[in-house]
Amino acid sequence: MNLEELNPKKRFSSRTNNYAKYRPGYPNEIISYLIEFTGLSKTSVIADIGSGTGICTKTFLDNGNTVYAVEPNEDMRQVAEHLLETYDNFHSIDGSSENTKLKSESVDIIIAAQAFHWFDPKPTKEEFLKILRPNGVVVLLWNIRNVKSDGFMQEYLELIERYGENYTSESNGDIMPKFFDYRTIHKKVFNNPQLADFDRLKGELASFSYIPNESNPNFQPMISELQDLFDKYNSNNGNVVLEYETHLYYCKIK
Repeated sequence: MNLEELNPKKRFSSRTNNYAKYRPGYPNEIISYLIEFTGLSKTSVIADIGSGTGICTKTFLDNGNTVYAVEPNEDMRQVAEHLLETYDNFHSIDGSSENTKLKSESVDIIIAAQAFHWFDPKPTKEEFLKILRPNGVVVLLWNIRNVKSDGFMQEYLELIERYGENYTSESNGDIMPKFFDYRTIHKKVFNNPQLADFDRLKGELASFSYIPNESNPNFQPMISELQDLFDKYNSNNGNVVLEYETHLYYCKIK
């Protein structure tokens, strides 16, 4: 994957509102899991790297943590600042995984939610080692569509494959072992299903950077197919179920 060509720090600018409104959050069970296995407490200082519109940031703010939300995309960062402005424990930073602008050994836990696959591994690792305190933990999160499902999800994934442009997998199983110096990487999977009416389904689809935008001639045919798919399966009080799993990885790198 050529990160420079994919332009990860700019590519979501036109998707910001849909991203903030329609992307799935993370199950509360991740907090209790991290408390048990990583030592997360309310006093832990969190750096959310590639924090986007603050979806994952809010999970840790609600736990009482001080969170430094590091995001290079101005549009996404501004949305997060608006949505989270009432939290005294929220700190927004114009930075990146390679240059967080955080002090050395100032962070207990680094979170990267839906973002690690956009990072340049070598400078990111150096930065993480710098800002983490001794025994610091890196936690990676992805909301992953259930590819083993049938019915609606199967046809929805087929639609995404037909219309997706420069589609890239949101996982880095091949890069993680080297990034973590082949230390033990712990993994936990949580069910995270999402009910969606048509507006949410359309908005979520439009939030993905590899999906045609409204100026693209493929957009309207894609939405027409999406409407037909929704009409076929919306038997759940006018909703369909987006079958997501939250994949959590953590590793001590220091």
